Amino acid sequence: MTTNETYLIGLDFGTDSVRALLVRGSDGAEAATAVFAYPRWRDGLYCHAAAQQFRQHPLDHLEGLEYVIRACLQQAGPAVAAQVKAIGLGATGSSPLPVNREGTPLALLPAFADNPNAMVVLWKDHTAIREAAEINAHAARTGTPYLQYAGGIYSSEWFWAKLLHVLRDDAAVREQTWSWVEHCDWLPFVLTGGNDVSQMKRSVCAAGHKALWAADWGGLPPAAFWESLDPLLEGFSSRLYTNTCTADQPAGTLSPAWAAKLGLPESVIVTTGALDAHVGAVGGQIEPYFLSKVMGTSTCDMLVAPAAALGQKKISGICGQVPGSVIPGLVGMEAGQSAFGDTYAWLRNLLAWPLQWLGEDGDAAGQQLRAELAARILPELNRQAALLPVHDDAPLALDWLNGRRTPDADPLLKAAITGLTLGTDAVTVFRTLAESTCFGARKIVERFATEGVPVKGLIGVGGIVKKSPFIMQLLADVLEMPIRAHAGEQTCAAGAAMFAATAAGLYPNVEAAMHAMGQGFERTYLPNGERAAVYRRRYAQYERLGYLATALYSPR
Repeated sequence: MTTNETYLIGLDFGTDSVRALLVRGSDGAEAATAVFAYPRWRDGLYCHAAAQQFRQHPLDHLEGLEYVIRACLQQAGPAVAAQVKAIGLGATGSSPLPVNREGTPLALLPAFADNPNAMVVLWKDHTAIREAAEINAHAARTGTPYLQYAGGIYSSEWFWAKLLHVLRDDAAVREQTWSWVEHCDWLPFVLTGGNDVSQMKRSVCAAGHKALWAADWGGLPPAAFWESLDPLLEGFSSRLYTNTCTADQPAGTLSPAWAAKLGLPESVIVTTGALDAHVGAVGGQIEPYFLSKVMGTSTCDMLVAPAAALGQKKISGICGQVPGSVIPGLVGMEAGQSAFGDTYAWLRNLLAWPLQWLGEDGDAAGQQLRAELAARILPELNRQAALLPVHDDAPLALDWLNGRRTPDADPLLKAAITGLTLGTDAVTVFRTLAESTCFGARKIVERFATEGVPVKGLIGVGGIVKKSPFIMQLLADVLEMPIRAHAGEQTCAAGAAMFAATAAGLYPNVEAAMHAMGQGFERTYLPNGERAAVYRRRYAQYERLGYLATALYSPR
């Protein structure tokens, strides 16, 4: 491997694991890659699904960070390590955590080592439903404009609702929490040796989409808004931030301790963090008015457009519109579905339930057999579902297993499957659920269109794009538009590397980095007109079913 090149590292802190990608700066070619599954998360620690509580210990992330970078450098060799110029990263969000004045997560202190409220409150945690509803009511009651760039509805998945819930829920954590930080902001702070949370670089991406930051009101909503909502929030605004940075800006360079730990030069630049889907949209070579659909456990749908073209539009029902949140110089708009791959995983787990009796608990052979059989369920369902005919009278489902993210966030909504008979089999149920996730995607595209923002086509990135041609073709048929499948295996990590290359000065802007380092598209899924006509009728039924379920589960 040549060493007269410049190399970058992109990190993707996802829901289940962290991935690292070591790439060549000139063309984005992969030099090494590594994955680390979070061990505490894998074991289900600190989570309570029935209560919609999903927490992660920061040690999972610190251990994973060290492992994946060292693994990449070991693969590439010491000569390449010396040529690494910058590290970029994306992380799930809104996934905030409480820290002390020095920026140390409370979960890393002995007194809070096993306290879920002292940990990362993962994006899919919905324990703050009550608090989000209060924020929405408070904004309406006070007539303030702070939700206008957030689609008009504040979500229980976001920064302020989670902060208020934790403060109310845990007096011990409340007393020791000096500030509240996004996961994607904390990680660069760690790598650069930060020891004063007031100096932490905050991402405009997370701040604008999750914390109501906007230039129009000079930063975050003022302290008076939050203190009049709940006195527990008194003083928090002054301990947060006003300024934010785009992800192509350096957060600093590696601290001596981390440089030694990783085997990298101290001169390595660490970029400001960003949310993983926004970084993934860059890795997937997003273009203006092409919806970048990052498809994993959930989906995040990213759209970029020039500010001049948007004018004074405030897009309702989405997850925010923020200048510079995806590509500096363009307005980034976010939407998404709170369960996409999670919907299929739910069915797999349901079908795999009897497998728990294969072998004794301590029987290694039985455990391996269970894992192998469970792993075969979804591929086989995909294969057989693709063979089923499409017709109007098939069962119908709603895709709200984790509530609805967009359009019009509502975590109280529940999923449903209708039209079942004694002849309905597992493959039909899978196809019905798959249709529902694609119908949910169509609702998002239609919302952008009705709000005056055209969607010219889709770009698919993420694990489902690689794993399921059936889902991709179904999506093209339901949306009635082409979908370009990106060739990259790890678009979030690749996007982080593109931001790193820009911060290191290899390219003048992110667009130039995307052009030089992007891996292109492996195929385009075109809609089938005959199937699309049937799905158009079934989509109308999906909408009617949605109206009924909304009245049942979330009467407003």
